[in-house]
Amino acid sequence: MITNTFIFLERVGKRLEQNIWRNGIPNWDSFLKSKNVNGLARHRKLYCDRKILNARKALYSFDSGYFLNLLPQSEMWRLYDFFKEDAVFLDIETTGLSKNEDDITVFGLYDGISTKTMIKGINLDFNILKKELQKYKLIVTFNGASFDLPFIEKRYPNLLPKIPNFDVKSVTSRLGLKGGLKNIEKILSIRRSSIVDRFYGGDALTLWRMYRATGDDYYLNLLVEYNEYDIINLKTVAEHCVKKMKEKILNWQ
Repeated sequence: MITNTFIFLERVGKRLEQNIWRNGIPNWDSFLKSKNVNGLARHRKLYCDRKILNARKALYSFDSGYFLNLLPQSEMWRLYDFFKEDAVFLDIETTGLSKNEDDITVFGLYDGISTKTMIKGINLDFNILKKELQKYKLIVTFNGASFDLPFIEKRYPNLLPKIPNFDVKSVTSRLGLKGGLKNIEKILSIRRSSIVDRFYGGDALTLWRMYRATGDDYYLNLLVEYNEYDIINLKTVAEHCVKKMKEKILNWQ
């Protein structure tokens, strides 16, 4: 999908992008082959050619960071198809938002095949975590642009690699999918275990506090299971959203 994208070009918004598509130019290659593009002066077309060539070079060098400040946050989903094999689904649990004790209790990662869970006071090693995150080209979150990533960056600066974040929440409302991740899962008939299905965001903190107070691994295991469902189901939701967004664009073309 990224090679069908023109909104990273200067002064090209969604309306002009759609106009380019409707004029028989669906992707970068066809743009470069066209001598003229309706809506673009000749000198501007040549300038856009250079920008597209630079973007294509970065893309096929797997330099996802090139697009970090090139695409608006709401359009990072367009990178997913190209970088999905090198994407990580990320979700954190925290001790809350108290100024005196805010911290990460659980750091969950899912590469599409297996999960990795790091827990505060047990196996959460930020040097190891930083090395692990360097493997990826795209971070996929739900509401991560507003919460998870700013929280991580504030608490542990320079932990995150300089790569794009596809925040799935940035497209769900455009597709008529309202509410948080769990509500969207229900709309899409995505299931969790019967126990974890009853939990909501605030319950993660309760489970952590119960574990800390009692030392009973039962509560910790439930917290880890809750986090794992968040990142595993996020992949299903993300791929549903990307598919639907692509269908909308094909209709415009």
